[in-house]
Amino acid sequence: MSQKSPSLRIALLLSLALIPFAASTAQVTGAASYKVTKRFSLGGDGGWDYLTIDSLARRAYIARSDRVMVVDIDSGKLISEIDGMQRVHGVALAGELNRGFVSSGGQGKVVAFHLQALKAIADIAAGKNPDTVVYDPRWKRVWAFNGGDSSASVLDATSLAPVRTVALPGKPEFAVLDPHGQIYVDLVDKNAIARIDAFTMEVTAQWPLAPCQAPTGLAIDVAKGRLFAGCGNATMVIVDVASGKLLASVPIGKRCDGVAFDPSAGVAVSANGEGTLTIVKETAAGKFAAVETVATRPGARTVAFDERTRSFLLPVGAGRDNPSGSFELLVVRADGK
Repeated sequence: MSQKSPSLRIALLLSLALIPFAASTAQVTGAASYKVTKRFSLGGDGGWDYLTIDSLARRAYIARSDRVMVVDIDSGKLISEIDGMQRVHGVALAGELNRGFVSSGGQGKVVAFHLQALKAIADIAAGKNPDTVVYDPRWKRVWAFNGGDSSASVLDATSLAPVRTVALPGKPEFAVLDPHGQIYVDLVDKNAIARIDAFTMEVTAQWPLAPCQAPTGLAIDVAKGRLFAGCGNATMVIVDVASGKLLASVPIGKRCDGVAFDPSAGVAVSANGEGTLTIVKETAAGKFAAVETVATRPGARTVAFDERTRSFLLPVGAGRDNPSGSFELLVVRADGK
């Protein structure tokens, strides 16, 4: 066996020492690579806002300016459109009632529709400029969060009648519901999150989110009890739902308006209007980091998660970030699968 020089032996030892470090880094960051795997061209005029995924029925409900586009998320084909509305923001689904609910912000109402016929069946009065909508299956209530008068309109999903108006301590943006009957909603003008008891219909807590400014997107990790809020100052904050304690702050892309969470991968993503998707992961116990940035398309600022395919879906069309772009639905998956 030939003898190695001292410098060569040192280099070999250093390279061997780095192998465990590289492996542990890959394990910590969960080095799955995400990318846009599909682009479904949908066309049509007008802006867009949130989208809602029905993974079982394989449908996406996309809020457009004056209508809801219903899209087959496997083929990318347009199934139908539910129209006759103004400034549509979001859609909530009540599968057991065979109904969906749309916030028509420009009309101050929520429109109920039939999930099979995809036709409107009732208009229900809400507050000023209803934005995000949430369905609570336990009490069969729809919550429409009104950005124009800092309130929430609670509606009976069975009788289609108003139940109560809940005053909020700030302007609501996005909201999520946990299985224990708690609703969490961003207060965009207060840089805070409010917690609401869905049974008593009362605000029970308000948690500051500094250094977050103007929280918009919101997602929840139900298993670990954590909230992920995307903020207007290119920051994501992670909050403990039991205490309201801020666990971490992570830099993300600019102009985030949507956050989604994949429970199987433990990954939260922020959709950034600048044209990126930021992948955030817990890298160690209680430690979070942005582990990847994915190029999407300028203007793709809202996102939803498809549980069946473990894909993130983002609608995007022409806007200030991309004035000439046609409307399409982007599909982002890990490792290009």
